Amino acid sequence: MLDMQWILAYLMLGLFVGYFSGLLGIGGGLIMVPVFTFMSEVQHIPANNILHLALGTSMATILFTSISSAWQHHVHKAVNWHTVIYITPGILLGTALGAFIIGFVSTFYITIFFVLFVYFSATQMLVGFKPEATRDYPGRIEVTLAGMAIGAVSSIVSIGGGVLSVPYLVWHRLPIRGAIATAAAIGFPIAVGGTLGYIVTGLYRGVDLPAGSLGYVQLPVLLWMVIGTVMTAPFGAKATHRMPIEKLRKIFALVLFVLATKMLFKLFA
Repeated sequence: MLDMQWILAYLMLGLFVGYFSGLLGIGGGLIMVPVFTFMSEVQHIPANNILHLALGTSMATILFTSISSAWQHHVHKAVNWHTVIYITPGILLGTALGAFIIGFVSTFYITIFFVLFVYFSATQMLVGFKPEATRDYPGRIEVTLAGMAIGAVSSIVSIGGGVLSVPYLVWHRLPIRGAIATAAAIGFPIAVGGTLGYIVTGLYRGVDLPAGSLGYVQLPVLLWMVIGTVMTAPFGAKATHRMPIEKLRKIFALVLFVLATKMLFKLFA
C-alpha cells in the first residue's frame, strides 16, 4: 500500500499531466516518466525495474487520459475518425512490438533513447516546428506503416503519440486543432497495445517487482494518477479551443528540457 504522502504526490502528478495531455495532445508520458522515475528512486524500488515500471504505468495511464480528452475533442467535432480507424491496426502492431523490445534492452540504453527523444520533442515544441501541408490523404498501406512506426516509438518512450502523429497529420493537410484532436483519439489504441505489451513483458521478464504490480504496470500508482488525469484532461481539451497553445507549448518544452537533463545527469553520476 502507498503512504498518504505518495498518494497525494501521484494524484498531483496526474492532475498536472492530465491537463497538459488534453491541452497539447501529447499523452503526458514525456513528463510523467521522468517524475515517476525520481519518485521511485526515493522509495528505493530496485534500479533495474524503475524505468520499465515508469514506462509501463505511464502507458496504462494514457488509456484513461486519451478517452477523456478524445471525448472532449469529439464534442467539438474536431476528431477525424476515419484516420483513427485506418491507423489503428498499424498502431496496435507497433506498440506491441515496442513494448516487447523494451523487455530485452538494458535500463541504460532505454534511458539514453528516452532522453534523446524528449530533447527532440521539446525542441520541436520550442521552435514551433510545423511541416508543410503538402501531402494528400494517405493510402491504407502508408497509414498502416506510419501507424506501426508511431506506435513502436510511442510505446518505447510511453507517450500518446501526439509528438509524432500531430506533425504527420498536419503534413497531410489536417488543420492543427483537428490534428491535436485526432492525435488524442489515436492515443487510445497506442495505450491499449502498449499497456498489454508492458504487462506481458513484465510478467515474463520482470523480477523483484513492487507489490501490486501487474507486469510492468504498478496498479496502486496507476489508480491515483488516473484519478488525477481523468479529472483535468477534459479541462485541458476544452482549453485547446480558446487558449494560446503555442505559448504554453514553449513553457512545457522548457520543463521537459530540465527533466530530461536531470535524468541524464543521474544516469552518468
